[in-house]
Amino acid sequence: QLHLVESGGGLVQAGGSLRLSCGASGQTFSNYAMAWFRQASGKEREFVAAISGGGTIRKYADSVKGRFTISRDNVENTVNLQMHSLKPDDTAVYYCAADIFTRRTAQATGVTQYEHWGQGTQVTVSS
Repeated sequence: QLHLVESGGGLVQAGGSLRLSCGASGQTFSNYAMAWFRQASGKEREFVAAISGGGTIRKYADSVKGRFTISRDNVENTVNLQMHSLKPDDTAVYYCAADIFTRRTAQATGVTQYEHWGQGTQVTVSS
């Protein structure tokens, strides 16, 4: 079982930046594609970004392209989400997730495609 724990959420003004981190334990981290999803109040969980097991392939939702960057450290077993130019619409609980089947391509964007999830961290962007 891969155990995931997110950190780094908080309250930020519109236009500001935040960096989320997700620490993993329990399995070989580089065997997994990693992703960030988010869920705003009253809405479905949506894909934000994904990165392949080796860190060479990244995929982003159109709504965050150019503002968010996903990265990973396979020595420290962490995946990060650097968020810039934050908007009130970015307010949500952010979750990290892991999928072993797309570790080479990082193309999975569906919630059901990820087997392991963290507990989430709240990001609130004030206007």
